Amino acid sequence: MQLRDAFAGHEVHYATTLPGLPQREHLAVFTIVPDCNRDRKTDAIRCLWSLFQLMLAYRPHVVITTGSLPGVIALAIGKLLRAKTIWVDSVANAEELSMSGGQARRFADLWVSQWEHVAKASGAVYVGSVL
Repeated sequence: MQLRDAFAGHEVHYATTLPGLPQREHLAVFTIVPDCNRDRKTDAIRCLWSLFQLMLAYRPHVVITTGSLPGVIALAIGKLLRAKTIWVDSVANAEELSMSGGQARRFADLWVSQWEHVAKASGAVYVGSVL
């Protein structure tokens, strides 16, 4: 949500794994998708299916994500649908690139870390922090 102002004037559809976030942030267009991680393979399949259906319906031109496995899945589907893809590694990973961030590299047209030293060590792009 800290990047939200950057999308002003654009048609945006938010997808989140956090129930209640859209209402708290007053988002008009959103989808709640199942959360997942590498240890919950069944949940990953549900997440993949949910994101695939969403992205087929909306055919995004750009997919921007942060976070964990659901974000990597979103980027992979975005690439499949020929959208531009952007990964912003989680602000929580101040010492090293996240595992998902490493996987996202394969699918991201722009691969960003919010920490300059992490970007330098991993080969990601540093364009500043959202904090």
